[in-house]
Amino acid sequence: MSTDKPVVVYGASGYTGRLICEYLREYNIPFLAAGRDHQRVKETVDAVPGVETVPHEIVEVEHDASSLAEQFRGAKVVLNTVGPFARYGHEVVQACLDIGAHYTDTNGEQNWMIDVEQRYGADFETRNLLLSPGIAQMYTIGEIAANICLETPGLDTLDIQVFWKGYPTVASTNTILTNAAFSDAHYLEQNEYQTWPADGGLHDVVVPGQHELGLALPWGGTSHPVWFKNDPRVANARALGGVFNRELMQAVPQIVAGALQQMEGKSEQEKYAIIDATSAQVRSEMPPRENPRINTSLDSVHASGPLGRVHCVIHGNCNYKQTALLNVHAAAHLLQDRPRRAGFASGCQAFGHRELLGTLRAFGLVLDPIVQVHQ
Repeated sequence: MSTDKPVVVYGASGYTGRLICEYLREYNIPFLAAGRDHQRVKETVDAVPGVETVPHEIVEVEHDASSLAEQFRGAKVVLNTVGPFARYGHEVVQACLDIGAHYTDTNGEQNWMIDVEQRYGADFETRNLLLSPGIAQMYTIGEIAANICLETPGLDTLDIQVFWKGYPTVASTNTILTNAAFSDAHYLEQNEYQTWPADGGLHDVVVPGQHELGLALPWGGTSHPVWFKNDPRVANARALGGVFNRELMQAVPQIVAGALQQMEGKSEQEKYAIIDATSAQVRSEMPPRENPRINTSLDSVHASGPLGRVHCVIHGNCNYKQTALLNVHAAAHLLQDRPRRAGFASGCQAFGHRELLGTLRAFGLVLDPIVQVHQ
């Protein structure tokens, strides 16, 4: 089997996968919607308004590298939404290498990003293919803000904060627990990874635009220390994330601690079973469709150097729609042109931070950045 569709959406029946299909339709990009349950994928894609106006195909595929490669062969870009990615991502990345396709995903797993760079980055670069995990609202918008700050020379330290209003999907909840169970969270200090304290305690933080303090967590370390580790402008990068709902934030460490206690002495398979069960208790259904009046986002970056300060804030809405649009921007670019950087690269490194910002602005998902420069 192979496909004549240039873009694959793997995990199309999920929350983010569905939104990616919607934006592919708006871009008029033919796509292959793939997943492990044909009926679920079909029901999801059929519900996309106007989907009949763009050529598309729906397939069921087994989750192993050879089956994925056989089914995806012929595609130029694979947009992967099946997580946790440290658990399910290797097969998809390997399939992309096998068929010569670019790869993006929506992950929030720092350990996966470090691992995937080390294991596959050189092979993708050799083949002039893009390997870009972590194209997602929670990380890419902060990266855009950081790069806007870094347009001012002489800055080497990034203090990054991301907030959003809403509830995590089932996959996001599973990712939080997987990060806690199987990996450390890192920040960047003098170009070296340093480990956040294992307790992952809550941090009181100042949230721009409101009088009330917020609560934030290292959230697995985020992708920012990974992307900026090899950036000659940056020596230090720390990132915190959270939701505006304080009660929900206060509950997160308790949920994680309870799950970790259950996992003590258990095998990897048993740990995953506990993670799946806990995730289902926290969020067992698909969240409602985002409402731009309710589901807002805020990314704030303080960049500093010995004699300079820049602060950039980007307000937005509909976090998952931002994630979906960023991935479709990536696909549209890759179908027409090479990325700015092959191999392991972030969305900003591959496509340009101003270009990504422009697309988000064009679709009404973010405001113009608020930038304050002090030198």
